[in-house]
Amino acid sequence: MDRFEAMRTLVAAIDGGSLSAASRTLGVPLPTVSRRVSDLEAHLRAQLVIRTSRKLQLTDAGRAYVATCRRILDELDEAERAATGEYLTPRGDMLITAPIMFGRMHVEPVVLDFLNAYPDINIRLVLADHVVDMIENHVDLALRIGPLLDSSLVATRLGAVRWITCANPAYLAERGVPRTLDDLAAHDCIAFERLYTTDVWTFRKGSETVAVPFRPRFAVNTANGAIDAALAGAGIARILSYQADDAIADKRLIVLLRDFEPEPLPVHLVHTGQAIMPLKLRAFADFATPRLKARLASD
Repeated sequence: MDRFEAMRTLVAAIDGGSLSAASRTLGVPLPTVSRRVSDLEAHLRAQLVIRTSRKLQLTDAGRAYVATCRRILDELDEAERAATGEYLTPRGDMLITAPIMFGRMHVEPVVLDFLNAYPDINIRLVLADHVVDMIENHVDLALRIGPLLDSSLVATRLGAVRWITCANPAYLAERGVPRTLDDLAAHDCIAFERLYTTDVWTFRKGSETVAVPFRPRFAVNTANGAIDAALAGAGIARILSYQADDAIADKRLIVLLRDFEPEPLPVHLVHTGQAIMPLKLRAFADFATPRLKARLASD
């Protein structure tokens, strides 16, 4: 039994939720995956997983063992990267995550320019509007919008974005321009809900934060959907400033209630702060930071 292969297989099965998922991830036959896990349990003389019809569940022994496996495999990967010269010259593979629309608008162009400048580096860019666990998913760098909840991350501030309230000029001509927060009650509102239902918008009134409840006339789970609805005259939308740059610049959307905008949200480039940073990460950070700062400043 190759213990490292067995450990990788077990971790892949747990991450994927099933032996079949590990088979697809690793590109090995399902019987091989099952045998590796069984051989590992036989070697340890302990049951690591409980196989149910829906997914794998770790036993107490399995939970502790998988945590150790992750640490060992991470250290092994680190040693292999060092041995192949990843710490001597910028090369190798990188995984970067960013919010979907911000990533498409700002991060992807910078990544493509970087790839032209560094032919020995390959990048996988994953765009998602939820926070991706950097350690569990082996993420090298991440773009985060909003306050950082994980104090262990090393962060470089790139700038800030704002929550803005906006509407189509034709809608405002028909329904009137809201001047105060109370005026919103007389308007149709468009909710950008993402993974949760939103029926409150927060604003700043002087030094206080004010929550304004509303009932969405239309709700959608993507920023593009909310912007399209606002452009179609369906009502007033609440989105992040960069998401509607073009529509605001050419006056297809008008920004409202500027005096009540909440505090801007910081934008950071973060990494997990490994003891020795591979040159590929340092090269990307040095390349991307001034370019992303300039893009945010232009917004």
